[in-house]
Amino acid sequence: MKDYLLSFDLVTVAAIELLMAKAKPRTLKKGDFFMVEGKVCSEVAFIQSGILRSYYTSATAEEFTYCITFPHQFMTAYSSLITGLPSQENIQAMSAVELLVLKKSELDIWAEESINGIKLLKTIAEQQYIHLEKRVFMYQKDTAKERYLALFESHPEYVKQIPMHYLASFLAINPTTFEPFKKRGPFIDICLP
Repeated sequence: MKDYLLSFDLVTVAAIELLMAKAKPRTLKKGDFFMVEGKVCSEVAFIQSGILRSYYTSATAEEFTYCITFPHQFMTAYSSLITGLPSQENIQAMSAVELLVLKKSELDIWAEESINGIKLLKTIAEQQYIHLEKRVFMYQKDTAKERYLALFESHPEYVKQIPMHYLASFLAINPTTFEPFKKRGPFIDICLP
């Protein structure tokens, strides 16, 4: 987390160490939840290891994985964190996960007291928005093959850990497309439309 925050070159090492002193380690087993739909989110997590997925459940009880977050990234139920309203999403561990967790209240105090703390949080929020926008464009413009290859190229070591039905949901690909292809790797693309 320290290296990630320092990479923005906005706050001092001392300020980051103050923030890290507020972070509490938390371990999740595969299948455990960081956030559950209907609860208000009051925490932000930095993923040290493992993979988290965000999903929502449709009116027909179908799960839609819309976000997969890998190590060295922050994760939260962002709209619930901002509004204080109950979350519409679940955040679940797809593997054993090690987190550093910050309470929103402590993060807000730190941002107010730290020179450029608010600017750092704003920059991280802007990056999250840009990431979300890229995903929306990807779903609308890219083929299934292009979506899979982009994910595989950016996170090859983790793609094999993601169950196929979650991967298909995340990439907006019919799960039956993956059924005949148990082998994961860059060659699956020849099987996708």
